[in-house]
Amino acid sequence: MMKKIYERDPWLLPWRDAVDARSARVMSDRLRLAGDGPLSESADRHLYYGLHKDGGEWVIREWAPGATRIFLIGDCNNWKRTPDYAFRPLGGGDWELRLPSFFLGHASLYKLWVEWPGGGGERIPAYATRVVQDPETKIFSAQVWDAEPYVWKHKRPGARPHPFIYECHIGMSGEAEGVSGFEDFRRDVLPRVKRLGYDVLQIMALQEHPYYGSFGYQVSSFFALSSRFGTPEEFKRLVDDAHAGGIAVIMDIVHSHAVGNEAEGLGRIDGSTDLYFYKGQAGYHPAWGTRCFDYGKDEVKRFLLSNCRYWMEEYHLDGFRFDGVTSMLYWNHGLGVDFGDYRLYFDDGVDENAVSYLALANMLIHEINPKALTIAEDVSGMAGLAAPFAAGGIGFDFRMAMGIADHWIKWIKELPDESWSPGAIWYELTNKRDDEKTVSYAECHDQALVGDKTIIFRLIDKEMYYSMRKDQQNMLVDRGIALHKMIRLATAATCGGGYLNFMGNEFGHPEWIDFPREGNGWSYGHARRQWSLADDPQLRFGGLEAFDREMVRFIKREKLLRAGVELLACDEQKQVLIFKRKNCIFAMNFNPQASFPDYGFSAPAGEFVEVFDSDEPRFGGFGRLSETSPHRTVPQSGPGGGQACGHTLYLYLPSRCAIVLKQIV
Repeated sequence: MMKKIYERDPWLLPWRDAVDARSARVMSDRLRLAGDGPLSESADRHLYYGLHKDGGEWVIREWAPGATRIFLIGDCNNWKRTPDYAFRPLGGGDWELRLPSFFLGHASLYKLWVEWPGGGGERIPAYATRVVQDPETKIFSAQVWDAEPYVWKHKRPGARPHPFIYECHIGMSGEAEGVSGFEDFRRDVLPRVKRLGYDVLQIMALQEHPYYGSFGYQVSSFFALSSRFGTPEEFKRLVDDAHAGGIAVIMDIVHSHAVGNEAEGLGRIDGSTDLYFYKGQAGYHPAWGTRCFDYGKDEVKRFLLSNCRYWMEEYHLDGFRFDGVTSMLYWNHGLGVDFGDYRLYFDDGVDENAVSYLALANMLIHEINPKALTIAEDVSGMAGLAAPFAAGGIGFDFRMAMGIADHWIKWIKELPDESWSPGAIWYELTNKRDDEKTVSYAECHDQALVGDKTIIFRLIDKEMYYSMRKDQQNMLVDRGIALHKMIRLATAATCGGGYLNFMGNEFGHPEWIDFPREGNGWSYGHARRQWSLADDPQLRFGGLEAFDREMVRFIKREKLLRAGVELLACDEQKQVLIFKRKNCIFAMNFNPQASFPDYGFSAPAGEFVEVFDSDEPRFGGFGRLSETSPHRTVPQSGPGGGQACGHTLYLYLPSRCAIVLKQIV
């Protein structure tokens, strides 16, 4: 029988009853929604609501309890409200309209006109699966999509117990200034991801959102694939090709909030402000200006659960990274809170409705596909978030190790190189719950947004514009390139189960991300990826990309993430950090000046060979390590020359260099 989380972590014992009560509440909700049957049978609202073909006619249904009348308006009737297009009430807040199939054609536009006591207005159906924006008026409408069904060619790639995740945004993935599409990504970027060795593609901004600059985090139509990037068939082809290359595809799903816009979103869809959202102030996010779902309503739970099922079944997605989980879990959305007390995970500040929804979502996702991947973005450290439900957890497969990226930025910003502490680095890289798997990263999209800086830009700054040619000498660039490689290797080699990189950062993409907005003259200059920098043999970006490729492929090839991490040396004076994972040793000298020609440290007895090091010329280094013969440990005699009491390995450790060794004997 699986141990409970409070049996694994004694600090949770005082909260044993709260953990058990939480699990009981989730099971009660599940029983109410699905009875004794599969949870997926209650996550079927997308099959009932929205627009569907039913024999020789179209049927469209909407849940709108506050409505007094609903009309379909669009290209089919010159956007007029006429009796032939009036919905009829079915009871329970449901409305339905049936039309002969020839009334609506492929790609025609439509909306709802909803009337309620004291008002009315145009609305987009809550379950619309295709929404487009008029390029001139900027107005959004639902669109009939009746294309030939896509024929899937490749199977899903299977489980990813130790994912290497390539986080990406389709629109800004091209080099040209503008919005890139699914076909562009499939043709130009997907092959790069495969060459690098990443085996999971995490795609942002797939759900339709009115404001492009929101990075896809202010969703209006939860079932609609963003039409900015292409058609549903083009996206399916991208997913299919990724699967053919052994790459799983997950989406950044936003169930933490919804856009506040009423014309495009769910706000006042039937005249009421709380149909999908909490009543009063609880229904508004104070920092984001968005709406907060009422996770206590069964219909809202079914809406969101159906959304998970829809994306998995319609687009063959392999899982989700849930955005804004902290905001969901706490009534105060985690704003201004220092989560240093376990009490905060179980007291009245927790929205148990949201906890229950997230547990049910994980149950559903793994019911549909037991090999699916779920990841929680949470800064609070909620105990049990990524523990199995049977153990008293919420059921995510992984949680994001968000503090690691924050600390790398903190060290770069606030400390001179001579003050970098290998002990502090080791602590932050390995400070994880033993019973929960995490995804580590040095930087994701957050660190690249305007107002912040990527790691490489913090390290090199404006010299990136002038001194990145191989025939130029620049000590600041040398430092930045060396530390960029070491930071990524230290993060990946110590990760708690998975590793993530945001597209372009593998080669040190310069500058920041800034979407078109009034403040930058609606420019796309910073909403793109300059792949040509990595491909130019005259520049130093390619060396960083080559190192990232070697790092990822090596860790995967040796299956290092199946084993734990063991500290071998943490030398504060010399700034040396050495650790072991499985049969491999990672030796890192963060010292900015001193190299150590014969550095000794305790190691398992045997013979080790250098696999690669960060100072190799192919990685943009200086080639200070040319030793190819094996390194053998030396037995150390005990006191008075007695019996050997351990073994020592001696290495040449150049400054700002990382060495990777593998035991061969």
